[in-house]
Amino acid sequence: MTIALAAPHAAAVDAGRSAIAAGGNALDAALAAAAMLTVVYPHQCALGGDVIALVRRPDGSTTAVVAAGTAPAAVADAAAAWREVPRAGAGSVTVPGMVAGWTAIAELGAVLPVSRALASAAEVADGGTPVSAGLARALVARADAIQADTGLREVFTRDGELLAEGDALLQPALAASLRRLAVDPRDFYDGEISGSLVRTLRAHGGTHTDADFADYRPEVTAALTRTIGDAAYSVAPPPSVGAILVGVAAAGGRHPGAGDLLEASVRGAQARGAHLGDPAAGPVDLEALLALDAPALTGPGEPRPQGDTAAVVAIDDEGYAVTIVQSVYQTFGSGLLDPATGILLHNRGGAFSIDPASPAAIRPGARPPHTLAPAIVDRGDLTVVAGCQGGRAQPWILAQVLPDATVPDIDLAELLGRPRWVIGDRDLGHDRLTLVTEPGVAPEVVARAEYLGLGIAAFPGPADEAGHVQLVRRSRTAGVRDAASDPRADGVAVLVPAS
Repeated sequence: MTIALAAPHAAAVDAGRSAIAAGGNALDAALAAAAMLTVVYPHQCALGGDVIALVRRPDGSTTAVVAAGTAPAAVADAAAAWREVPRAGAGSVTVPGMVAGWTAIAELGAVLPVSRALASAAEVADGGTPVSAGLARALVARADAIQADTGLREVFTRDGELLAEGDALLQPALAASLRRLAVDPRDFYDGEISGSLVRTLRAHGGTHTDADFADYRPEVTAALTRTIGDAAYSVAPPPSVGAILVGVAAAGGRHPGAGDLLEASVRGAQARGAHLGDPAAGPVDLEALLALDAPALTGPGEPRPQGDTAAVVAIDDEGYAVTIVQSVYQTFGSGLLDPATGILLHNRGGAFSIDPASPAAIRPGARPPHTLAPAIVDRGDLTVVAGCQGGRAQPWILAQVLPDATVPDIDLAELLGRPRWVIGDRDLGHDRLTLVTEPGVAPEVVARAEYLGLGIAAFPGPADEAGHVQLVRRSRTAGVRDAASDPRADGVAVLVPAS
């Protein structure tokens, strides 16, 4: 058997290799990589974040694990005084779903215990890991937030100065938490770890309680699947933005052409703002999301994330496939790191709205709209598994990649190296919806943007904002075929023989 694995950091791939050597399947490899990323990529996907995943099993079924965090039960008391939802601090923190999400993924077919992945990550947290180029850039970008928080300052500075690329990142408190979770993952929700997190949040003005953490459960449900041409697209249901990806990809399939894909993406951005929310907390018009049906956007969107997400994808010859997309939302999340546990907390709650008429209205126990968009595309003879970093642009980034990824003769590495474009507003540093292109993007895209009245800007070269896509692919007849990691990041893609 061969297992294909792709992740945005070499240490994560090494952890996946170790799991495979221990007899693990694609799920085990991906979980090992995902756990390691919380140690080596904490600015993007710390333990105090969320995860949304898809798992394909040998019987052909695809299951979504939506481990999106829920708002505290008493959040309405705090929100009554807000003029807008906080983008950082305790008010932006929902109950993190990542640890519960990993457990749910493992229960869908992993061979090894999750404790193995957590223990391996703990060893690296304790022994230290070199600060990567990406982490070093993030530290500089969020220097004020790092210096302002006791927990962040303790981990990411030395003698008052920010750690630099190549410096040793030591996280002994995080290592102790990972070892505690290896014994009992529920400790994150009803043990010493949750108690410490609640105390830190309340000390910073949060309304979180022990009960908020103890009551948390991820959603495990059938994936949202729609057929586009001869391919079945499977994504996570709302509050994930997956339905928008399906809508944009479908529009591109009906009307081939880069300009048409751009126009569909603009409609997707509008539909997201108008309709995306938590179906467990209020009505969500799924068909409107899929049809990209919405009025024009008004007002700015979310602030610039500066890198917020990491994706791991894996597939094996036994029929297991998984895409795990995990995140602290914006770089270093809420800007709060609990010193006792070493756990950085996300700021996913910043995506809520205080407008009670919005589908994203902040409510007790609600989950905010989610940018994470794992995808599995199946043509019967070929299965492609994808995950992406890219903030709100994930649907249009993946829609530019996935159709060609299902063509057997196209080289995945070459595909990921092609120039891409994104649209956004504040998330890309602009005050209105703007097309931003990498060098070499088709002129018709720019022409359509001008016709639509979008702002137009350009990246000087390949850009992080154009997404870090991870891909693996398996053929029904030839087995695991290939894997690729986006050249815009520092990722690695491997094919690993398994015993």
